[in-house]
Amino acid sequence: MENMLLWLIFFTPGWTLIAGSEMEQDFMWHLRRVPRIVSERTFHLTSPAFQADAKMMVNTVCGIECQKELPTPSLSELENYLSYETVFENGTRTLTRVKVQDLVLEPTQNITTKGASVRRKRQVYGTDSRFSILDKRFLTNFPFSTAVKLSTGCSGILISPQHVLTAAHCVHDGRDYVKGSKKLRVGLLKMRNKGGGKKRRGSKRSRREASGGDRREGTREHLQERAKGGRRRKQSGRGQRVSEGRPSFQWTRVKNTHIPKGWARGGSGDAALDYDYALLELKRAHKKKYMELGISPTIKKMPGGMIHFSGFDNDRADQLVYRFCSVSDESSDLLYQYCDAESGSTGSGVYLRLKDPDKKNWKRKIIAVYSGHQWVDVHGVQKDYNVAVRITPLKYAQICLWIHGNDANCAYG
Repeated sequence: MENMLLWLIFFTPGWTLIAGSEMEQDFMWHLRRVPRIVSERTFHLTSPAFQADAKMMVNTVCGIECQKELPTPSLSELENYLSYETVFENGTRTLTRVKVQDLVLEPTQNITTKGASVRRKRQVYGTDSRFSILDKRFLTNFPFSTAVKLSTGCSGILISPQHVLTAAHCVHDGRDYVKGSKKLRVGLLKMRNKGGGKKRRGSKRSRREASGGDRREGTREHLQERAKGGRRRKQSGRGQRVSEGRPSFQWTRVKNTHIPKGWARGGSGDAALDYDYALLELKRAHKKKYMELGISPTIKKMPGGMIHFSGFDNDRADQLVYRFCSVSDESSDLLYQYCDAESGSTGSGVYLRLKDPDKKNWKRKIIAVYSGHQWVDVHGVQKDYNVAVRITPLKYAQICLWIHGNDANCAYG
C-alpha cells in the first residue's frame, strides 16, 4: 500500500492532485534574473577550535510578526551577511568579502497564507505521516538517491557532481565549528555492487564510519547475487532486515565548507536562522543524478501549498525517511510548516515538482533547507513550527557562486 502511494506521489503530475480552480500553467519554473554576488577580497583567519556541540536550535527566532517590524537591510548589511567563511580539510580558514550588484532594494514584505489553498489537516503533530523508503527501487533512484548523511549526524542533498547543500548548524553553532567537522564526511547511498565482494573491502575507517554498514552490505549483495545466479554467501537471520531497505553508505571526505557570515558571526551576536545553510565540496566527484537549485516561489505557486524532503531521522535507524506536507505560513526568508521530522533530518533539501516551461515536463528543484524545530513569534503569540530556510534570489546567487567559483553561470535562477 505504501509503495502504491509513493508511485502516485512521484509519477502523477502535481496539478492533477489539486482540487479547485488552480490550473497546470500556474505551477511552472520561471527563470528570472538574479542579483550578482562578486567575490571582492579573501583574508586568512586563525584556524577554528572545532569544539562546539552540534546545535539544532538558535536562541531566538525573529518570527513573522517580528519580521514585519524589521527595517529593510541596507546594501552594506546584506554584503556583510553574504560574505562567507571557508574552512578547508587541513583546518585552515578564510573569510571572503563580497559585493552585491544589480540588486533592487525593496521594502521588507511579510507574505502570509491568507487566501492560499492549504491543507490544514496535515498540520498536526503527533500523527506520524513519514514514509520510510524501504524498497530499493526507490531508495537507489532519483529523487531519493540525492539524500546524503553527514558524519556530524545531519542530512544533506546533492546539488552538483561535487557539492552538498545542508544546514549551517550541522557544522557550525554560530560561534565555532562543531566537533567532528574538521574531518567531515558525507555518506552517499550505495548503488548495487557489480563486483561481488570486492567493494565490501576498503579501509577500516570507511567500514567504521558506515556504522555497521559492511554487515548489511554483505546481505544486500547476497540478494543481488542470487538474482544473477552468482556465488552465494552464508547468511544469518539478518537477511530479512536487509530486504526491508536499510541502506549502506559510501563515505566521502569533504574538501571545504562554505558558511555565510549571517550565520557564522563568531562572538558578534546570535546566528540568524535566515542564513542556516552551508555548502560542502566533496573531495571526489560522484556519478549520481543530483537535484538542481531553484528559487523558492510563494505558497500560492506551490501545488497544494505542499513541500517535500527526505532525510535520515535518528529514530528510524539509518532508514531514509520521506515526508510531504503543506506550508502553514511564510516570511521572506522562512517557510513555517508541520512536516513530521526528527533530529537527523535537519539539513535536508526541501523541494518542489513544477513544470519546466521549455521542455514541458515536470522537474524537481530544491527551494529551501530544512532547519528544524523552532519556537517563533507569530502575530504576538509564541508558536512552535518546523522551519525551512528559503532559497531567495540572493541566496541562490551566493550558492551558485560557491559551486562555480565565479558568477558567470549565475545570472538566472
